[in-house]
Amino acid sequence: MSSKSVERLGRVVIRFAGDSGDGMQLTGDRFTAETASLGNDLSTLPNFPAEIRAPQGTLPGVSSFQVQFADHDVLTPGDAPDVLVAMNPAALRANLGDLPRGATVIVNTDEFTKRNLGKVGYTANPLDDDSLDSWQVHAVPLTSITVEALDTFDLTRKDKERAKNMFALGLLSWMYNRPTAGTEAFLKTKFATKPEILAANVAALHAGHAYGETTESFAVSYDISPAPMAAGTYRNITGNLALAYGFVAASYRSGLPLVLGSYPITPASDVLHTLSTLKRFGVTTIQAEDEIAGVGAALGAAYGGALGLTTTSGPGLALKSETIGLAVSLELPLVIVDVQRGGPSTGLPTKTEQADLLQAMFGRNGESPVAVIAPSSPTDCFDAALEAVRIATTYRTPVILLSDGYLANGSEPWQVPDVDALPDLTVELATEPNDVDDEGSPVFHPYLHDETTLARPWAVPGTPGLEHRVGGIEKADITGNISYDPGNHDHMVRLRQRKIDTIAQSLPELEVDDPSGEARVLVLGWGSTYGPIKAATRLVRGTGAKVAQAHLRHLNPFPANLGDVLRSYDRVVVPEMNLGQLALLLRAKYLVDVRSHTAVRGLPFATTELADVIDQHLKELA
Repeated sequence: MSSKSVERLGRVVIRFAGDSGDGMQLTGDRFTAETASLGNDLSTLPNFPAEIRAPQGTLPGVSSFQVQFADHDVLTPGDAPDVLVAMNPAALRANLGDLPRGATVIVNTDEFTKRNLGKVGYTANPLDDDSLDSWQVHAVPLTSITVEALDTFDLTRKDKERAKNMFALGLLSWMYNRPTAGTEAFLKTKFATKPEILAANVAALHAGHAYGETTESFAVSYDISPAPMAAGTYRNITGNLALAYGFVAASYRSGLPLVLGSYPITPASDVLHTLSTLKRFGVTTIQAEDEIAGVGAALGAAYGGALGLTTTSGPGLALKSETIGLAVSLELPLVIVDVQRGGPSTGLPTKTEQADLLQAMFGRNGESPVAVIAPSSPTDCFDAALEAVRIATTYRTPVILLSDGYLANGSEPWQVPDVDALPDLTVELATEPNDVDDEGSPVFHPYLHDETTLARPWAVPGTPGLEHRVGGIEKADITGNISYDPGNHDHMVRLRQRKIDTIAQSLPELEVDDPSGEARVLVLGWGSTYGPIKAATRLVRGTGAKVAQAHLRHLNPFPANLGDVLRSYDRVVVPEMNLGQLALLLRAKYLVDVRSHTAVRGLPFATTELADVIDQHLKELA
């Protein structure tokens, strides 16, 4: 039994950082999984380079994983780490600027060689001078201790060194009283065919834990109590995984087979990876040769009566634009997931951004309106997937779902829902003629629109008596025949726009969080800015100030009461990870002087940054 003291904390932010080959994403993921199993609320921020293998030991090659966990609800991964685990000089240099004074730094001294220091611009070893005196530095030879702990294993030194991330994980698990059983089970699966590697990694994990218990360098361990949560079954889930599960659930609740046509692209590929393993749920995945083929397969599946889905990121959305326009013309349900990343062009493939909103709204030729929605958190991705399917199938329209890299790779605890309690998405396919011709005989008119939803009938090809043609040339209303008539074209363009506008009738009103009812400033966000905005408004209210907060899921159409909400406040502030795209739309539609706060750094907003912005607007109105 250890005689070391245990200190109770309310929250902790830890960042694991190292070379892109040091296994920091795996280390952070395993620490997060064990933390979730203890009932803490949490939020994560994986941050890694786009290169498969950036130059070793360099700043561009640094990979990090940040997790905030607490005994209360957590909205963000945290602005700054309380603890930094730096596996080499590059990791220290790249992340030191984010650390508040007094934070704990654990460094792997074995990597602080003259050569590695020179790679990142250190002229002297920072562990030997006073440059780190403002932090609590623990210099630990992680690599050499790991190699020594694995001395009896018949492995090369390089293989032994690879286990140093497990040693670090064991040490942090001791420091924060995290279990290791889940990680051991994970390793048994991962290295099932490599028993020696498995045993070495488990031994390194135990060695790290034992080092924390026995060394004099760490006098205190910490404990964080579980967060209050509603009763139920929980699991840790990322946004991409939640999307995949959401679409499978939507397929089940709609009674339609799910067909994904996709081309791998960061950061959306995990949706394809996950769905490809779920064939037992009636899921068909097609890894196409390119983005255009992927969306074409999805639209073809929709024409055949399936739930058509395609996943991509910004560059792929651009390539899919012509086929999405075809789906608009055909008035078929199609869901397009755009997991946004930094642009333009290849941009920042592994970094987050919200800059595809205008592309989703207008990135097609002609008047080509589609519905647009955006989830607000990793767990909300599940519900957003169901909502995208509801809109697509009810109104027979393409729906673009705008996630982003922060949501896709970030994780949080998710309460597993009762499937039978999910929305009923049952779809009525056309099975018989729906009109009569001039002679009174039954006939099928493929473009005879429902009076309420303006949806056209969805007829599966091969259904006797429901033969009809499809194509990209303009259709005549009701009959679906090719039409070059000017009046008909004007009518069809307006009908397709009216269909999107009609969706607003089925949407809940925008809810505003304004506890006092006296706030003069409204902070309005969309997508993944929800957590930082919510946390910032809490921070500001903690000072006694009054501020309102609202968040948009539906971006086209907007909720019916949005205009009234905007005009109810003296000032509306819209933080976005772009140059003001939602603000532009709001100004144009509602003629309200929306104020933008923008950043395109490839990272989510910091809570304190947004709190300062809100404070400034409050002062201007005082």
